[in-house]
Amino acid sequence: MIKVLIIDDEEKLRSLLARIIHSQGFEVIEASDCKSGLLKLDQNDISVILSDVKLPDGNGLDLVQKIKTKFPLTEVILMTAYGNIQDGVQAMKNGAFDYLVKGDENEKIIPALNRASDKVRLQKRIAELENQLEAKYDFDIIIGSSEAIKKTISLAKKVAPTDSTVLLEGETGVGKELFAQAIHYASSRKNKSFVAVNCSAFAKELLESELFGHKKGSFTGAINDKKGLFEEASEGTIFLDEMGEMNLDLQAKLLRVLETQSFIKVGDTKPTQVNVRIIAATNRDLKKESENGYFRLDLYYRLSAFKINLPSLKERKEDIEDLAKYFMNVYSIKLKKRISSIDKEFLKQIKRNEWKGNIRELKNCVERAVILSEGESLTADLLPAEIANNETSLADSSVTSLAAMEKIHIQKILSIAKGNKTKAAELLGIGLTTLYRKMEEYNIQK
Repeated sequence: MIKVLIIDDEEKLRSLLARIIHSQGFEVIEASDCKSGLLKLDQNDISVILSDVKLPDGNGLDLVQKIKTKFPLTEVILMTAYGNIQDGVQAMKNGAFDYLVKGDENEKIIPALNRASDKVRLQKRIAELENQLEAKYDFDIIIGSSEAIKKTISLAKKVAPTDSTVLLEGETGVGKELFAQAIHYASSRKNKSFVAVNCSAFAKELLESELFGHKKGSFTGAINDKKGLFEEASEGTIFLDEMGEMNLDLQAKLLRVLETQSFIKVGDTKPTQVNVRIIAATNRDLKKESENGYFRLDLYYRLSAFKINLPSLKERKEDIEDLAKYFMNVYSIKLKKRISSIDKEFLKQIKRNEWKGNIRELKNCVERAVILSEGESLTADLLPAEIANNETSLADSSVTSLAAMEKIHIQKILSIAKGNKTKAAELLGIGLTTLYRKMEEYNIQK
């Protein structure tokens, strides 16, 4: 039941209002002055306040400000015996929901209470949804108790409240976007947009338009003005994944955004101003890339103002069991299966696997096992052959170089994807352009 607090020093009028409002289904609490009214607010979950402007120990106009500062979701309706425009305007500026004249506008009190109650309900629902969203992306959702992941989370928590640019480094599939989201939702920008873009998913021309927008007629097909993702993320955070895939021309434009918080849209002549935090991610060594001329050194230094290296799964093997159980629960619910445990042999085999695709590969593996399972436990026979036979194949292999192992892994995933490059790139956790580059580098037949 919606609680209404009436603050008025005229006892007879207050009692009459209380009876009328109670008859409309509201729970009513009474107070005779500012001090007792504020005390009632502290003691009860009040949704709407109906207050006189002139009170024995203060002014209702000032009281509104105090209430809205401490209880922003509570709505205040002010009443006065002598209404004037100036006080009405000031009441609204101070945060009042409505301003009514006693006697002349008595019939407006209940409709005003109903509207205020509706607004409070909506505000509380929005706040509840925002809290759920923050909980979904906060640091508690990051699974693991290893020292490696705890140190990484600690670093991310320290930089989150700032506006500093963050560079997340790590192999594909280690959870860089999850960390970026957690950093955003632990910052002062949490109520603004979080925009994620994979830089390897677009051709050069398209990526520039996606990031910075374009003016109508700037190129064939540009039939309207378009806002870029930087504009969409203004006041919030933009997450630039696969930064190593961005070409040098775009890198120069990004450097300008970092330095001036402005950019020029494709086909435009004047700059667009934004206020955006940048979180970048890469699976490459950008410093080494810059030394080889593939990445701007000045941009690298700007991006790496605060650098966090995310550990690979092989660096936090003690977390594999917790992660597997988490994914088992997620996919059991999603696929409506009654799976409650993982057998010892399944755990033994996944713990000795290399997991070159890291958490993403483990997640796909567990999802596959849940799909195939017909019982209440995940058993070793549900694992893909390459994982089940991993120990033997590693023992028999004479391959020792990382590059050679990467080539074998890419060939294996291409085989699993039946030659589908898009699917293979998804399973590997890399961009399609990166896959083609790797295939060319290792001379893997297309």
